[in-house]
Amino acid sequence: MTKQTFLHGALILVAAGLITRLLGFINRIVVARIMGEEGMGLYMMALPTLILVTTITQFGLPVAISKRVSEAEANGDEAQIKRILIISLTITGSLSIFFTIGLFLFAPIVAQYFLTDARAMAPLLAVTPIIPITAVSAVLRGYFQGRQNMKPQAVSQVIEQIVRITTVAFLTKLFYPYGVQYAAAGAMIAVIIGELVSLLYMTRQFSIHKTFKWRKAWIKHIREGRQTLQQLMTIALPTSGSRLIGSLTYFFEPIIVAQSLAIAGITAIETTKLYGGLTGYILPLLFLPTFLTHALGVSLVPSISESAAKQQYGTINYRILQAIRLSLASGGLVTVIYVLFPATVLSVVYGTDQGVFLLQFMAPFFLLHYIQTPLQASLQALDLAKAAMWNTLIGAAVKFAVLAGLSSRAEFGINGVAIAMVVGAVIVTLLHLAALIRATSFKFPYKMVFTFITVLALTGGLGYLLNEQNYFSANPLVELLSVAFILAVVYLYLLFKVKLLTKDEWNLIPWHKLTKK
Repeated sequence: MTKQTFLHGALILVAAGLITRLLGFINRIVVARIMGEEGMGLYMMALPTLILVTTITQFGLPVAISKRVSEAEANGDEAQIKRILIISLTITGSLSIFFTIGLFLFAPIVAQYFLTDARAMAPLLAVTPIIPITAVSAVLRGYFQGRQNMKPQAVSQVIEQIVRITTVAFLTKLFYPYGVQYAAAGAMIAVIIGELVSLLYMTRQFSIHKTFKWRKAWIKHIREGRQTLQQLMTIALPTSGSRLIGSLTYFFEPIIVAQSLAIAGITAIETTKLYGGLTGYILPLLFLPTFLTHALGVSLVPSISESAAKQQYGTINYRILQAIRLSLASGGLVTVIYVLFPATVLSVVYGTDQGVFLLQFMAPFFLLHYIQTPLQASLQALDLAKAAMWNTLIGAAVKFAVLAGLSSRAEFGINGVAIAMVVGAVIVTLLHLAALIRATSFKFPYKMVFTFITVLALTGGLGYLLNEQNYFSANPLVELLSVAFILAVVYLYLLFKVKLLTKDEWNLIPWHKLTKK
């Protein structure tokens, strides 16, 4: 099986993440334009329930599988790798069946009494078949990550988005005449079809690359797998706890938002529109750079686990610092654009200028969110997953307290929700950073942070001057593309100049190599 280095594996996932993020963005634009804010609100209200159920079903196993498979491969223990897969599939398979039935039965109650909109039942029911699909996919992803072969996961992500984007417009338009809730259900069905095709590809790749007989001694491995189960649970339980807290936060968020805005005197229909605008329009823009941070996080777990086993602490610190540096670099340019040109971005992407303040306010704080995933992955790889779980819990508690306190007041409304999201993200990131510094020899990179802020200030200053001169104001799309191109050239030059991005890292990008030939 092909094995990649840390950056090679990360760059493969980055390329796939960029493609899937752009395709997903197009998919979101298509859905938003067809269903409108109300339909997006129903879709986004149902989505947290799905994420909560799939998080419980996966039980934090992908990270645990990645770490334990990496260790077993280093020891040449193929039998242990097979045992890890069998036990993981048994756990996730059993949980997925239970929760699929449970969600199907309780969807009407969740929609009417928790989400305060009975129409959310249609997308909830439509999405239930995806639970066992994502359960099996999660195990296979963890296996390939542990083998440090990121290509199957990367290709499967692209396939999933291509299938989804080719079916979502057809299905939403097909069901829209029956009501906006059925259009949202059609969007959910497109998600299922994409995940299913992606799983079929992953299964095929597993059959090709596996180095052991899959059907032989299955029951024997389950009976003799108590120690393997314990090894998995030491990582899976706290990891699952962190993700469960995040999913519970995501699940209860629309419920608390609906109840709080109702106290503020906002109607249920208006609440659905406001929440749909924030989560369906603003957050996708803010999450755009996270395809790189997620890729770095996935690659960090096996890389740091291997270095820790060899007691290469200098390498560990370098990898963590490298992940932070690249994560900040990936989010800097879009942050500048969102702060300076929020109305233009929203107008070009969604055809509306609603949410300008939300985008402009949240963008700078999300720079800390971009480094949260690599930091959490580092904690998990260093057997500090329990600390990550407690950090996530503290952040969620503070977020809910701020959310309920602010959004229930008429003068804040949906802005209170945005403030709560920012506060939660900042607290969790800072706690992760503090945990790493406290438990390891890692030191806070003051010089790097100051250098990065300087680069942002210089790039932002140029963007401000261009905006003031109105050089490209004739057409919003032309203005955005022209300014983005100029700022990107300057931003990249500054990154290389101050060594926040190195030539060695740039030379690993495949299309750069192609230009040299």
